[in-house]
Amino acid sequence: MSSRPGQPPQTPAFWIKSQSLVDAMYSEKQNSGGGTITPRLVIHGGAGNIVRNGFPVEKYDQYRNALLRIVSNTHAYMTTTIADGKDSSGALSASGPRRPSALEIATHAVVQLENDALFNSGHGAVFTRDGVNQLEASVMVSRGFKKRGVGVMGLRRVRNPVLLARRMLEHGEKDLAGGKDELEPSSSEIDAPSAQGHTQIYGEAAEQLARRYGCDMVEPSYFFTKQRWDEHVRALEKERRGGSASFGTWAADEYLPQGTCGAVAMDEHGVICAATSTGGMTNKLTGRVGDTPVPGAGFWAEEWTEKGDPTGKTSWDKLMSSVTTASSPIEFAGSLRGFLADCLPTPFMYTPVAGGRSSSSSSSTALTTTRSFGASGTGNGDSFLRVSAVRTVAAMARWKPEPCAAALRGVVGPGGELQQSAGDRWGVTGEGEGGMIGIEGVVMRDAHGTVVETRGEILMSYNCGGMYRAWIDEDGRAVMSIWSNTTRDEMPDGDHFE
Repeated sequence: MSSRPGQPPQTPAFWIKSQSLVDAMYSEKQNSGGGTITPRLVIHGGAGNIVRNGFPVEKYDQYRNALLRIVSNTHAYMTTTIADGKDSSGALSASGPRRPSALEIATHAVVQLENDALFNSGHGAVFTRDGVNQLEASVMVSRGFKKRGVGVMGLRRVRNPVLLARRMLEHGEKDLAGGKDELEPSSSEIDAPSAQGHTQIYGEAAEQLARRYGCDMVEPSYFFTKQRWDEHVRALEKERRGGSASFGTWAADEYLPQGTCGAVAMDEHGVICAATSTGGMTNKLTGRVGDTPVPGAGFWAEEWTEKGDPTGKTSWDKLMSSVTTASSPIEFAGSLRGFLADCLPTPFMYTPVAGGRSSSSSSSTALTTTRSFGASGTGNGDSFLRVSAVRTVAAMARWKPEPCAAALRGVVGPGGELQQSAGDRWGVTGEGEGGMIGIEGVVMRDAHGTVVETRGEILMSYNCGGMYRAWIDEDGRAVMSIWSNTTRDEMPDGDHFE
């Protein structure tokens, strides 16, 4: 059930639930290897007017190979054991070997995206109207660091902006504790001895900190790529001919990058990190700041505890309940199964918990649920700013309350808050276009505080032509998609998609 070329997919909301016996996924005991929650990982390489019809298979293979390589490399990294004498927050620890933290996993993935010229971040960053590159990045964790989240922007010489954001978050442990951050003195005219308590830092001050943190620095020419330069020139020429209603930043007949790259990871302790990096919008004004470095707009992560289990009864739960009872012996197969797989939020990739808990209302009200959420957005950053897109998802999930998958779909899915923000400019200027990836972690405890269930859910939704993304599924396999609502995209017989 595919969408019409150039139109939003009918139901691109997508979540993958990974559930199993509690004793296989979660333990209150902390052994030398750390926690035992199953880590999760999802990455994206941008969203927007990525029209399926006519998309070259050769180009698709380039994105497919890059995304699968990056997500597979990161999966291998997140399952390795590190013996560096530190804990998951980077502090010295005598607890023994550990696995990488969510912060380490997410930034490991984004660094690879930044180093690949296919993606609008780092080496593949777009140009401003003046023909320069100005980069932005951010990181945020659901818990574990005092600053929680930080953003950096206006960068022209930092090779990997996401690593500067990570260092700023890590050094915040001393900055906010009143201790002296032991950085090398600088001869710069800017007086920036540390990031202090700041959440966002721009331009020269940020680059001075990058040098003092030991980040790799490059000449601005490092970020030049012919593809991005050609897009920059072609779009401005079209604008001058009167062929663009969006100031050279978007085109109805061409995908001009206006999104980001990002990763969301959940580590073995249930901590979620969202890491995002971008060159911004093609032909943006020099000095423009987008949503990527703004907490709540382009990225967010948090954790909270509530009574009961607001995540337990999704539409799929209700459907399963109705078709698996003795009075309704329905089995989906063949074309009907494929039809439903495209129309429903991926029910055939939902793995129900083995054993399970009591469904009685008295049992449910005795439960306490700790939920964690992290997400990274991509698309028209100004629209994400106008609706505080990612924080809105978290707020809807927390205060309605409802599953994060439903909240995310309500913001960036077709007809959601993001699309509505464009009004009658939808489909004309690129406003309102975008997508989002995320992870929701759930740990449920009974009245005695005993863990009775855990879940880790990968979340995806978008409202535009397509979204480059890849993830590790519940069986440990790397999967990539641009348009599919289920798993991988169906490949055409010829050399172009139809």
